[in-house]
Amino acid sequence: MRIKLFLFLVSLFVFTAKGYSVTQSDAIIGNWMSVRGNVKVRVYREGEEYKAKVLWFKDTDDKTKPMNTRTDENNPDPKLRQRKLIGLQVLSELKYNPKSKRWEGGKIYDAKTGKTWSSVAYFGKSGLLNVKGFWQFEFIGKTMVFNRSD
Repeated sequence: MRIKLFLFLVSLFVFTAKGYSVTQSDAIIGNWMSVRGNVKVRVYREGEEYKAKVLWFKDTDDKTKPMNTRTDENNPDPKLRQRKLIGLQVLSELKYNPKSKRWEGGKIYDAKTGKTWSSVAYFGKSGLLNVKGFWQFEFIGKTMVFNRSD
C-alpha cells in the first residue's frame, strides 16, 4: 500500500511540475502591441518552438501604400519579395529555457532592412515583453518592448 501511495504522489508531483513548466513557457503566447504603438504581433507555439506573425503595423510612412498591400520588398531573396507583410512570420526558433526563464535561440526578421538577427525574449520587471534582436553578442542589439493586447 505504501509503495502505491508513494508512486501515486511521485507521479502527481511530476505531472504537476511538468504542467507548471508548460504554463510558464506558454506565457509568451498571445497578441502583443509594441509600446511605441507601431506594430502588433501574435506569438504562437509550434511544437517546442515559439514564433510570431505580424497582425498590424502603422503605415503612415507612405500613405500611397496601404498596410494590406505592402510586401516584403527588401527581402534579399527576390522570390520572397511578393510576400505580404500582414501575416508574415517575423520571429522563429525561440525555445523556452526554464533556468533563465527566457525564450532563447530565436531568429527575428526585420522587413525594413531584409535582415535576420539572433533573438531572445523575456519579461521585464514591469511584466512587459522584451524582444531583443542582436548580432553575435546579446549586448550589441536592439530591444522592442510589448504590452499584451487583444
